[in-house]
Amino acid sequence: MKDDDTNQVEKEDLEQEQPHAIWSGIIAFGLVSLPVSLFPAHRGKIALKMVDANGMLLKRQFFSENDRQPLERDDIVRSYEIEKYHYVVVEDEELEALEPKKSREIDLKRFVPLSSINPVYFERAYFLVPDSDTTKAYRLLAKSMEDEQRVGIASFVMHGKDYLVAIIAERGILRAETLRFHDELRTPEQVGLPKRQPADKALVERMRAAIGKAMRKRFDSELLSDRHTRDLMQRIEAKLKAGTDVLPAPEEPEAVEAESNVIDLMQVLKERLQGQRPQASKPERPPNRGKPRGK
Repeated sequence: MKDDDTNQVEKEDLEQEQPHAIWSGIIAFGLVSLPVSLFPAHRGKIALKMVDANGMLLKRQFFSENDRQPLERDDIVRSYEIEKYHYVVVEDEELEALEPKKSREIDLKRFVPLSSINPVYFERAYFLVPDSDTTKAYRLLAKSMEDEQRVGIASFVMHGKDYLVAIIAERGILRAETLRFHDELRTPEQVGLPKRQPADKALVERMRAAIGKAMRKRFDSELLSDRHTRDLMQRIEAKLKAGTDVLPAPEEPEAVEAESNVIDLMQVLKERLQGQRPQASKPERPPNRGKPRGK
């Protein structure tokens, strides 16, 4: 069994803590070839690690449904379920043969109005960061697209998969939004929404008036505050301060601390647009918080 899916999850978990380029190549448009790097534009939710009572990390293990025997990686195959307990096996070699040809090029095919793309198609957001030697062309493309309110539609290959993206310019920065394919979306009929019916005109006017009273000039970003994560972190910090339910760190062999490539994403964008190369920074050694478990 290929471990691409597992590796991708691990990579995305890491991206939540350490912004770093996950792909690099060029934007190809006419006679322009613009070298860029792709950075995730999002942070993930707070991650809770699964450990045993002694603080040792747990490992997932696959089991056969019949005899409950643990399986090794070589014992696992991929399959497509036709009906319950009836599968068609798909070998790793077959999947590899279907993978698109590797490319380092974002093929910018056409431009469309931003308003013409239904937001339901947007899947994941990435920042396109220019190489320091190409910031002039980057700024020119970003400003031209932003002034015209046009979105570039492009395709590229990442992690052995074809992606369709909408390249959006906002405040001088290019962002790539991967797009869901049409067959990934459900229709209103598939989810059981009722057919459209004419609405009572008087009720429509009352609804418009109510909406007008609640209107604001702009969206309040404070509404995006994650209350659950904030409360959870406050509880964790309180436990840490009180020494409650704090597991001691397991002993590990000493290792030479390597230089890290941890880079703040906004700093990368700032330095690249100023024609500078971002500098990697060494991570701070975390304080020793290993305290006996107590109440």
